[in-house]
Amino acid sequence: MMVSTHMFRFCILVILIFSMVWLGWSMVPQHLGLLTYIDDEGVVKEVRTTADWEKKREQIRTRMQLVMGLLPATSELGTPLVDTVSQEKRDGYTLFHIRFLAAPDEWATAFLYIPDPRERKSPLPAMLVLHGTGAPGKRLVDGESRLPNRAHARELAERGYVVIAPDYPSFGDLSDHDFLSDRYVSGTMKGIFNHMRAVDLLVGLEEVDPERIGVIGHSLGGHNAIFVGAFDERLKVVVSSCGWTLFDYYDIGEAGTKRYGGKLGPWAQDRYMPLMRDRYGLDAARIPFDFDEAISAIAPRAFYSNAPVNDANFSVEGVRLGISRISQVYQLYDAGNNLRVNYPDAGHDFPVTVRFEAFEFIDRILHVERPL
Repeated sequence: MMVSTHMFRFCILVILIFSMVWLGWSMVPQHLGLLTYIDDEGVVKEVRTTADWEKKREQIRTRMQLVMGLLPATSELGTPLVDTVSQEKRDGYTLFHIRFLAAPDEWATAFLYIPDPRERKSPLPAMLVLHGTGAPGKRLVDGESRLPNRAHARELAERGYVVIAPDYPSFGDLSDHDFLSDRYVSGTMKGIFNHMRAVDLLVGLEEVDPERIGVIGHSLGGHNAIFVGAFDERLKVVVSSCGWTLFDYYDIGEAGTKRYGGKLGPWAQDRYMPLMRDRYGLDAARIPFDFDEAISAIAPRAFYSNAPVNDANFSVEGVRLGISRISQVYQLYDAGNNLRVNYPDAGHDFPVTVRFEAFEFIDRILHVERPL
């Protein structure tokens, strides 16, 4: 029986990850610098070429899975089955409330925005939109929020994009998700898998150009955009608003620290990455990846970061340091124009001027021309 290349690589990844866990991460060099990698002989080498970086990229993805659990294969699943729950005609597009079969017995829920039929020579660009923390889930990015500046799914649909906005497990229509009984080591990996399947759904739509798909998210959606972008190379542009800082710079204040058991405690909830607590003791020095690595795994694809200087959740100083490192990887590819960061004078927010600058960045990367 022949084994596909994808399945062979997946099996090798499983063996590698379990070997690392069995031996103990202390035996595997870590935090050696972003522009280093481990060669086939186990020797730490400096990244000098893009071929070297491709090896480092795979090592970053492997390290991420040591914290998140294995990413299940999706290549044999095909386009997800879709059920339409309801639909609403709006000005310029139709909003479909759907559920889709991410995997056998694993239904996900989402809003799907389809622009009205019109004369066009090619399919449309599409965006995966990931919501922030809040009980309404996907409804937040449709404008059902007590806060302004959260309706980026609706806004992108109004700009002519096909948009899919899924619920993250434990929010919206997935509020009853049981993380302890599903097949995933972390809620983060469950999110990555669902989001990749949402991209599969977009690719299967006749309205969508599969070469022009991106992802955007704020807060919870901001770091989930980074995570799915690191694993899914079909996403040509990743926009993260208030979604990250380096782990050493993460600080939620004394009250939050006590509530969650440490400054990295919020990351260790069941809905995120509990192995940060159970395997790595909430110690940033032991955690085998950081956000500069996850973002650099996206390079040379486009990345935009909104990092307000007064964000109480994600320290802007950690972002500045991380960007200084990440930029070296983009320079390696001569792709500096694909990396952009904005530091608005704001709190944990996605201000309108910054948001529409991000939309223009997306337009440029996905080759959307707008009348002057």
